[in-house]
Amino acid sequence: MQILSIYFLIFLAGVALVEYLLPQKVRPYWLLIADIVFYASYKISALAVIILGIIISYTAGRLIESKPEKGKSVLAVSIVILVASLSYFKYTGLIGSTVRDIQELITGSSDFRLESILVPLGISYFILQMIGYVVDVYRRKISAQVSIVSYALFVSFFPTVVSGPIERAGNMISQYENLPDFDEDNIRKGILQIIWGFFLKMIVADRIAVLVNTVNSDPVAYRGTVVFIIALLYPFQIYTDFGGYSNIAIGSARILGIKVMDNFNAPFLATSVAETWRRWHISLSTWFRDYVYIPLGGNRKGKTRKYVNLLITFFVSGLWHGAAWTYAVWGLINGLFQVIGMILMPIRNKLVEAFNIDRDSFSHRLYKIASTFLLFSFAVIFFGQNTFSGAILVIKNIWQFTPWVLTDGTFYKLGLDRPNFNLMLMGLSLMVIADVLKYKGYDMPAIISRQSLWIRWCIYIGAIVLISVCGVWGHGYDATSFIYVQF
Repeated sequence: MQILSIYFLIFLAGVALVEYLLPQKVRPYWLLIADIVFYASYKISALAVIILGIIISYTAGRLIESKPEKGKSVLAVSIVILVASLSYFKYTGLIGSTVRDIQELITGSSDFRLESILVPLGISYFILQMIGYVVDVYRRKISAQVSIVSYALFVSFFPTVVSGPIERAGNMISQYENLPDFDEDNIRKGILQIIWGFFLKMIVADRIAVLVNTVNSDPVAYRGTVVFIIALLYPFQIYTDFGGYSNIAIGSARILGIKVMDNFNAPFLATSVAETWRRWHISLSTWFRDYVYIPLGGNRKGKTRKYVNLLITFFVSGLWHGAAWTYAVWGLINGLFQVIGMILMPIRNKLVEAFNIDRDSFSHRLYKIASTFLLFSFAVIFFGQNTFSGAILVIKNIWQFTPWVLTDGTFYKLGLDRPNFNLMLMGLSLMVIADVLKYKGYDMPAIISRQSLWIRWCIYIGAIVLISVCGVWGHGYDATSFIYVQF
């Protein structure tokens, strides 16, 4: 059952209807049944993996609390098991290809084979939640969960199990234990967020994907400004694709009475790479901060150690995204940008003082936003390529100035006709406006939900018609094509 489908919406409506009709104490069991049905609809055999992970992490939490003298050992063993299971399913192919490449480099040939394994859907997400839970129990930030039903709900909650947001047990389990009654405000805000998610994915991301895929499928044929513009569009594709999924997931949870953390906060309005990562995939960034960067020592052991810890964290975060070394390099580049920024901060402060630059001025903020986005876009080139040679070829092809492609119709030959191209630009513009309003503190779903009934329904109906006509029956529709589902 794809989250971007009418079947999911029917499933969600049915689950919500029954939930609100059931007595309070029965609702967690009903939601857990819904989680199992949803996950089994993808691949029933993968249920064994998530169930085993739930049993291991739940038992570890209980043992850590009941036998604190053995807490460190239990923590270490449980983390090793969970990380090993993630590595086995996700990185077997990468390990095999790396060993083979090394052997070929040394001996000139290799017959080593280690084939890829079918990855259980969402394993990268629910394993992190399990690890976070066990660590939090060990740190005594939370108590070990007594009810395995509530804990299983936390791990397998169907709106978020496939691609997050990656939540914390302390934020979520209490909500599952006290599921609220029907709340019209939750329903309204949830529906609006789902509609916005469908818009971002089906109107914007899928159309950008056509252009990006056309150029990336034949990198030799495209050079100069075309490649540069596509490189700038690719971060928007990732953002609207994954942001679309996150909005659908968060809105679905809201309809069920569950509040899940926001995953994006206008990341392309950030004025530094570090700030971008505080606004981009927030649930993952904060997870790596709390469970990798801080345990490594954070910034408590001097500047050099701080820089090393930052690079390690971003390297691991990059590798988390995919079983290819290009992802690890992408993460490492983002870490390097931050380290270089910290090292150069004194020089930048002196230049600002020497030239009497107002850091709060619009022009200076615009410069920082633009330069930050360019750095982020450069790193994303490695994210979008399976090989280093492919990424290097894209970078080489950028360095040709061919501005005439902006006016000679070249972009209408990349898979989108003029109406679809203009619709993509309209969607991007609307997304930027929404992000600016969010950045300034405006809660648009709340504002819309406070409007009169006929205004709200005009917005609902108009958005649904637009998404249906230009999305489901529009160019490039593919319900299975969420970028972050593959991670």
